[in-house]
Amino acid sequence: MRIILFFLLLTSKFAWSQNTVPPMISPAPGQVLASGTVPDEASKASVLAKLRELYGADRVVDQIAVGQVALPANWNTYVQKLINPNLKLISKGQLKIDGNTVSVRGEVANEAQRQQIASDIATNLNPTYTVNNGLRVSASEQNMLDATLANRIIEFESGKAALTPGGKAILDEMALALQKISNRKIEVIGHTDNQGLRVSNLSLSQARADAVKVYLITKNINAEGIATSGQGSDRPIASNETSDGRSRNRRIEFRVAQ
Repeated sequence: MRIILFFLLLTSKFAWSQNTVPPMISPAPGQVLASGTVPDEASKASVLAKLRELYGADRVVDQIAVGQVALPANWNTYVQKLINPNLKLISKGQLKIDGNTVSVRGEVANEAQRQQIASDIATNLNPTYTVNNGLRVSASEQNMLDATLANRIIEFESGKAALTPGGKAILDEMALALQKISNRKIEVIGHTDNQGLRVSNLSLSQARADAVKVYLITKNINAEGIATSGQGSDRPIASNETSDGRSRNRRIEFRVAQ
């Protein structure tokens, strides 16, 4: 029996199914809907556990059934690898596994994310799988923010959440860009390299994102239009094995909220 794993991504809404057509269920905003049929309780539990680890137990809605289906070899292993933080970068799209073909569609913030997500999916699968990348870069507001930041790093004092003069100068430019899209909510996301404890990195990345918000407010950006989060070292864009890579990973990301 052919098994298809289907994700419906609408902002933070997800649907899983082993059918060619997703179930007609509309999750509430912010919820993650898991549905479909698996052959045993162990397979169901492994999928739900991974989703709850990634999104939080209170956001995952269980609609998975146990029935007479046959899963491909190592199905659970591959699903565990595919449920990773990259999924949070995609909106308005879907990830579908149809036999040995994986198709991913939806919107991402920039071209680097588009290529990286497809590459990571392929890396997590064996060579018999084919990956179709249907991701697209999202609306012009995001493109404008990306162009303003221009791959520059907003710098802070070492190990602190205090902006350097150079970091403030870049934020002055970002404030001008944000004023042009004042009708959209913006997410300011802090990232670190992998040096030190994970809990410390999460705390530092959150503090730095908050510091950026505080500075932007002084530039007349509406506080209610800015959300902040700290991802620590969980989402690197470069290797942490080199000083240059670690420097690139210590960054602030601006994302137009979907």
